[in-house]
Amino acid sequence: MTDEIVNRIAKSKLVTIDLEELFPKGERLVFDISKWLYEGLILKEKDFRDSIKQQTWQNYKDNYIAISCSTDAIIPSWAYLLVSSNLTPYAKTVVVGDLNLLETVIFTKIIDNLDISFYKNKSVIIKGCANKPIPNTAYTALVQKLQPVVKSIMYGEACSTVPIYKNKKE
Repeated sequence: MTDEIVNRIAKSKLVTIDLEELFPKGERLVFDISKWLYEGLILKEKDFRDSIKQQTWQNYKDNYIAISCSTDAIIPSWAYLLVSSNLTPYAKTVVVGDLNLLETVIFTKIIDNLDISFYKNKSVIIKGCANKPIPNTAYTALVQKLQPVVKSIMYGEACSTVPIYKNKKE
């Protein structure tokens, strides 16, 4: 008499959300404006504007851009706005900051637009261990969005989860 091996995980009503599946295509680039500063430190408005005019903005089509300055220069806000204004028609998203902030902004938009009606009153596992750079803030935002509607939230893999939230009303 042999006992049949039953995959209880496959038969469970757990629903898994994998943020890696929501990771949008498109290159992430840092646009460093220090190359347009005099000696890398001083912004001369006329020279800066000339550099803006000479830039081939179409090269940034369908990319995600983080505008930054790699030197300790003091950059007026309008300079970032001017660069952003020229990138906006081509880039998918533009931020002032580093690649971590860029990824956070990208995922904030994704999660804000995520239809969670399917997850109502369900037990949800937020999959961990991504191969792509999913920011921790994305997981936090997802928990905040799901918590009002789900039965429970767990983190990890179906075979080994960490409980995060359980609706106490049930």
